[in-house]
Amino acid sequence: MNSTLRPLPNKDRETPVYLKLASTLVALIATVYILYILRETLIPLAFSILLAILLHPVCAWLELRRVPRIGAILLSILALFTAIVILVYLVSMQVGSFAEELPRITEKAEAILDQTLTLGERYLNISRTQQVSEAQKYLINALSEGRAFLLNTLVTTTGAISTFVLIPLYIFFFLLYRDFFRMFVHKAIRRVPNEELNVLLKKIYEVIQSYLSGLFLVILIVGVLNSIGLLILGIPHAIFFGFLAGFLILIPYIGILIGSVLPALLSIVTMDSPWYAVGVIGVMSFVQFLEGNFITPNIVGSKVSVNPLAAIVALFLGGQLWGLSGLILALPVTAILKVILDTVPSLEPYGFLLGEPVHEVAEEKADIARGQVAEKEFRKKPYRRHRNKPKKRPEGDAPPAPPAI
Repeated sequence: MNSTLRPLPNKDRETPVYLKLASTLVALIATVYILYILRETLIPLAFSILLAILLHPVCAWLELRRVPRIGAILLSILALFTAIVILVYLVSMQVGSFAEELPRITEKAEAILDQTLTLGERYLNISRTQQVSEAQKYLINALSEGRAFLLNTLVTTTGAISTFVLIPLYIFFFLLYRDFFRMFVHKAIRRVPNEELNVLLKKIYEVIQSYLSGLFLVILIVGVLNSIGLLILGIPHAIFFGFLAGFLILIPYIGILIGSVLPALLSIVTMDSPWYAVGVIGVMSFVQFLEGNFITPNIVGSKVSVNPLAAIVALFLGGQLWGLSGLILALPVTAILKVILDTVPSLEPYGFLLGEPVHEVAEEKADIARGQVAEKEFRKKPYRRHRNKPKKRPEGDAPPAPPAI
């Protein structure tokens, strides 16, 4: 059976339902308001917690090799940021080589635009002037809408970038004081036994660890598959665009779609046939199908079992609240929320609602089966106790004395 937090019994009178609902709504509104107002501080803290959990196994492994905790933490952080610097360097090299081809791409794009205007003038009887004016109108509308979205994203993320330099410091203290924070949770929630709190904390740790470690492996596999497909099609800068689409998996469900648009547009400009763009979209759609149905479920596992509808809603809410950072943090935060909801008995239905239907139904059936087995064992216990119960001796009879030696 699922372990749930069992608070101590409360003898006070129950609060009326409408007061509970009102207090819940007020607390929810206040929480969302605080999350939005303090986003510049909370976003780096959220990323620091996730990265600290990711680095914890490395730090623990170094400590087992008798490396002092402070030294193990510093080595772990150094390894993480060395990997990030190498990644940024490789990306900058690819962007530089791509920028060298911009004049040729621009020339080819102008030729395609001229052919498009000629076809519109020939087959649709629309003059070039009218086509250009209509295109400018739609382009201006699209740019205005895109600018509003971009400004909203920049407002919610640019302010946090200035505090991102504090992330290494946050990670250091989270790893250094991890036992201290665990004791704080035990002291803050006295109504729940420490054993059950430890089970809850372990589940949250396993969810985040499984999600983050599995996510990097999924990015690597998807990037390799995308690159192989684009190389077969002969798309320029195939490795760069393949791994770019892989890294955009950080934005679930829509990231890889965004990553497929860029190489498709590049293939239209640089290749001789528009069928290459269709091939690019087909390759990346096939890789996305493999990622969603085989790669991620088998690597990340069922611990991050959030259904697609809940994930999409969480993405939109996270994007509106914290911009791009909210899109990246939406799925792990929702998975953590599901673990907490599953553990609290009164909130368990909401955790069930966030989970994947197949996984939740299978778990529910397993719980019912375990309950039936436990009930059968309970029914057998009285007979077993009676059968194994020692016989009473008649009163006045004493056990025989041991033989003298």
